[in-house]
Amino acid sequence: MTDSPQDDVILAEGAKAAPIEALKDKGPMAPPRSKWRDVWEQFRKHKGAMMGAFFLFFITFGVLIGPYLWTLDPQALDIRNKDMRPIYTAIWNSEADVGWNHPLGSDQLGRDNLSQLIAGGRASMAVGWAAMLLSLIIGTGVGVMAGFFKKLDGPLMRLTDLFLSLPILPLLLVAVTLFRQPLRANFGPEGGMFILIVTVVGITSWMPTARIVRGDVLALKEREFVLAARSIGTQPFKIIKRHLLPNVLSPIMVSATLGLATAIITESALSFLGVGFPSDFPTWGKMLADAVARMEDFPERVLLPGVAISLTVLGVNYLGDGLRDALDPRIRGR
Repeated sequence: MTDSPQDDVILAEGAKAAPIEALKDKGPMAPPRSKWRDVWEQFRKHKGAMMGAFFLFFITFGVLIGPYLWTLDPQALDIRNKDMRPIYTAIWNSEADVGWNHPLGSDQLGRDNLSQLIAGGRASMAVGWAAMLLSLIIGTGVGVMAGFFKKLDGPLMRLTDLFLSLPILPLLLVAVTLFRQPLRANFGPEGGMFILIVTVVGITSWMPTARIVRGDVLALKEREFVLAARSIGTQPFKIIKRHLLPNVLSPIMVSATLGLATAIITESALSFLGVGFPSDFPTWGKMLADAVARMEDFPERVLLPGVAISLTVLGVNYLGDGLRDALDPRIRGR
């Protein structure tokens, strides 16, 4: 039994009178959420990463703007005001002589500890950032080439294994001994040591980045979008630039944070051993080395640079943990 034409007309009129709600256009649709917005939403939920990012920003901003706010020369000698205690120590011990001109005290030569802490932070952070960028460039280049070009995979990975087997600290000491004087003659005492430390730290810390990037490139180059780019004749370096590098940005950013912490610790160790910057140039490691001899009498001189190094490295590590969790799509939704 079939419906009559009259029933079809009635149904059509009824459909016009009551349109389906799902077909109503209630306004423009919201744009899709971007990946970086999702990354930020996940990152801000990580309390440790937020604290690490805040402290890293604070210490970077402080060492950049600090010399304009606290204008005392970190290398100026003031023998009359030597061995002054910090303000909080003097107030705690009810001492009458409170050195308001040296809020963090002065060393055995009368140099202001706050000025040295700021200047030392500038040197340590500059070495850390520059060495980290150099290691990222080398590690990313080696990892991409080894992962994308099969013929280069074996030689580049064996080169990576060779660098991993080298003892870093003895190699740094040998490099400083061999190249210190030529670089000082050409670029000055501070500039020559800066170039030497950044170069040596950068070329001895790119290996983890290369291994991580190589593994991701090996997986990505078999994906459909890369095969489609190859099928239409796209040049290999254009594939690397447009398709591979944007997709390996996440592990590169995580490696950057770890490389920054490693570079800061390495520079501090060299300055502590006395083979880094010149003796009159303040760095956190040099402040530690100068304070060890009188550590029992003035423990705050060890605590100030030690806490600065520890908190900076801890903040960088927490920042790396937060970036790793936020950039990993398997963790981002949890």
